[in-house]
Amino acid sequence: MVDTPPRTGSPTIHDADLITIGGGPAGCAAARMAASVGMRSILVEPDRLCRNLYRIPALNNVLGGYTNGPELADSIVAELKSTELCRLELGRHVTELRADEVRVTVTVDTGARLTASYAIVATGVGPLQPRDVSWITAPDCPTLPPLWRADAAGAQGRTLLVLGGDRPIGTFLHANPTTDTRLLVAYPATDAYKIEEIREDPRVAFLPVEHLTLRCGGDAPVSADVVGQNGERQTVTADAAYLSIGNAPTAPSGDLVRGADGYCPPTGQHPRVIVAGDLRSARFQRIMTALGSGSEAALHAYYATRELLTKG
Repeated sequence: MVDTPPRTGSPTIHDADLITIGGGPAGCAAARMAASVGMRSILVEPDRLCRNLYRIPALNNVLGGYTNGPELADSIVAELKSTELCRLELGRHVTELRADEVRVTVTVDTGARLTASYAIVATGVGPLQPRDVSWITAPDCPTLPPLWRADAAGAQGRTLLVLGGDRPIGTFLHANPTTDTRLLVAYPATDAYKIEEIREDPRVAFLPVEHLTLRCGGDAPVSADVVGQNGERQTVTADAAYLSIGNAPTAPSGDLVRGADGYCPPTGQHPRVIVAGDLRSARFQRIMTALGSGSEAALHAYYATRELLTKG
């Protein structure tokens, strides 16, 4: 879809005031806030709205009394689908984002182009595999599942080797407070700050590692040769291996500024491109911060538009 060329002296005509890329908590909050201040928006999402929220079995840090992800997701989705000023483009993947002095142009996988005054990029992150990190070697192992996919009932009385100290470990433990599953958490020094919330849980044993070589994985018994952060070597065994090594940012190609870690910090972006949610940084990946940053991003676009109109 191409915007209609404006006549001389007339304002530029766009498909919307704002295009939001990504339908997670940040993107949904951005679209909802935009509508509340009268901005027309288009939200582009390749899957279902709040897809990852539906995978979270327990919540303990979200306002509103929500105790699990599906409950919160249903509420957000219902609100967004009733938002008249927001047009949903579900099942569409953004392939490119371009920005110039007067507009942003978003190209989707059908080849159609959408234009707006501003774009909010809230595409979030995707899960890493052992091949994506330098501290794990797993040459003979299949793709490993993340910890949130572990069947708590089937894991009763078993020991799970968890690779990485990312926060879904806490979610698993909160969701299954009576499980007697033992988690052997192998983590690099960079993950040390992430495990503080589970440090006192008696079901967790910690294994700070410099490097780990996994011998086999999946649902079969596993073993791993470990070089500890103190240089000591040992072999550990477990009933199964799961991942909690974090995520990698996922963002469309085009006019986005990426840092050395692949994330897209809000500062330094094109003035018409606003980054929100988990895509900003690995350190603030929380539902509440995503909701807040999405709302703030929409207001950023709103006030920037008003300033341009005032100057014009």
